[in-house]
Amino acid sequence: MTASVENKLGGHGRGALWLIALMLVGSAFVRFGAGPAAAIAREIESPPEMSVESPETPDISPQLVELLEQVRAREAALLEREAEMQARQQMLTLVEAEVTADIERLKSAEEALRSTMATADKAAETDIARLTSVYENMKPDQAAALFQRMKPSFAAGFLARMRADAAANILAGLEPDLAYSISVVMAGRNADVAREPVPE
Repeated sequence: MTASVENKLGGHGRGALWLIALMLVGSAFVRFGAGPAAAIAREIESPPEMSVESPETPDISPQLVELLEQVRAREAALLEREAEMQARQQMLTLVEAEVTADIERLKSAEEALRSTMATADKAAETDIARLTSVYENMKPDQAAALFQRMKPSFAAGFLARMRADAAANILAGLEPDLAYSISVVMAGRNADVAREPVPE
């Protein structure tokens, strides 16, 4: 009886063992076979977010930061100064152009004035020469009457241009004091003229 029971139990036990073994194999297959495939499928369906990290920057010391700020401030100041210098240069260029134009106008005016003065001097010289000739051709007493009313410096200018004989006749007809004053003026003018040394 015992043998039959053992045979029965052995037969059922072996069947149960095979059943448990099959279940374990199936579980392992599901765990190791389907597991990686499912995991790969999940990875494909929802790839993990990759964080793009910025390259690590080395730590900058406060002294270096301050130095960089100073350099930037100096660069800005230099740019501002350069702009001011360019504006000043443009202003100087305009002023220089205006001054050059003024100089040209002044030169033109000076040349015109010089020409006018030369013409006036020539006309005055012509008038004086003509008047001197008139005085020379007048009678001495008539000319003396006119010179009597002139200032000594003005009369001396005419007499210095006249011929010596005509001037002498006019001086002879003048009052002694006026004739003396005119003679002093004429002598003073001649004394101011540089004389060449007389050869020995």
